[in-house]
Amino acid sequence: MNKSETIWNTPDQGSVKWRLMIILIIVVVLLILLDLGLGSVRIPTGEVAKILLGQASENEAWQAIVLKIRLPRTLTAVLAGAALSVGGLQMQTLFRNPLAGPSVLGITAGASLGVAAVMLAAGTATTAFTIRQLGLGGSWLIILAATLGAALVLLAILAISYKIRDNVVMLIVGIMVANITIAIVSIWQYFSDPEQIQEYIFWTFGSLGGVTADQLSILSVIVVVGIVMTFLLSKTLNALLLGEDYAQSMGLNIKRSRIGIILVTSILAGSITGFCGPIGFVGIAVPHLTRSFLNTSDHKVLIPSCVLVGAILMLFCDIVSQVPGSNTVLPVNAITAMIGSPIVIWIIVKRRNLKSSF
Repeated sequence: MNKSETIWNTPDQGSVKWRLMIILIIVVVLLILLDLGLGSVRIPTGEVAKILLGQASENEAWQAIVLKIRLPRTLTAVLAGAALSVGGLQMQTLFRNPLAGPSVLGITAGASLGVAAVMLAAGTATTAFTIRQLGLGGSWLIILAATLGAALVLLAILAISYKIRDNVVMLIVGIMVANITIAIVSIWQYFSDPEQIQEYIFWTFGSLGGVTADQLSILSVIVVVGIVMTFLLSKTLNALLLGEDYAQSMGLNIKRSRIGIILVTSILAGSITGFCGPIGFVGIAVPHLTRSFLNTSDHKVLIPSCVLVGAILMLFCDIVSQVPGSNTVLPVNAITAMIGSPIVIWIIVKRRNLKSSF
């Protein structure tokens, strides 16, 4: 079913696939151990492994740092990388556009609008100062606002998708909706106090360290469900890759399939934005990197591979953002842009024609 040659068309295709998957899993595990060990307090990898296995550490402080502070952040990085990568893969396939990402339909912008409505609501009780005083309650307020904002944009996009058949037009509509929400936020910022604007800008930097253990359990369920739903759509995505006319000739309901893909991507992108803030470039870079690495367009292979490669890239970005050996934490959104952009440029130079994958 694929337009491009795949590495799975060899006699030992199964063994090659599993070897690559095992390598990716090993890299994920190694990066998790490295991410848990590095930081302002360096913890030996052996001690990190002992703590994760439930064994007593020679330093009780290390155990508290790993389990209570660093583990939630590391698992959040894995979930964010996986969710955004899978979401980007679906959008690139749906629109058959190499520049499409999980935020292309304006879902991320909608979440930002919801947060702005709370953080920049000058003159009300829900100011940035009040949010800080609420502590955990404040973080849930931000998550709820982001979720509602993303949901409103999603409903608008779904309503439009009933009227529009052309995916290119849908892509343009999504970009326009994102521009509208960005414009509203800009106007809100213009009339807001500097302190409120500063708080909102900090949120837009993205953060993996603000997710608590309780929030992590909810985020995990949402992301896992979204990825499982994506894998169930793998045949649909493969069919769409060959063109809508061909997919329809196979009995595929294009409108229903498009709504399903948009809904799942919105769940993945909206949840990550709500809990972590906007994180860019991962959803665009990872699908291209995975296709280039595996040389396949089969979504049954690409989806689990994107989960692993996305986790690897996000863990690496988290390690870099922590600036090992110092107390400085850089904005993760800036790190993903610095790392993701060169990856896309390298793939473009190497492959020269990204449209061959679509």
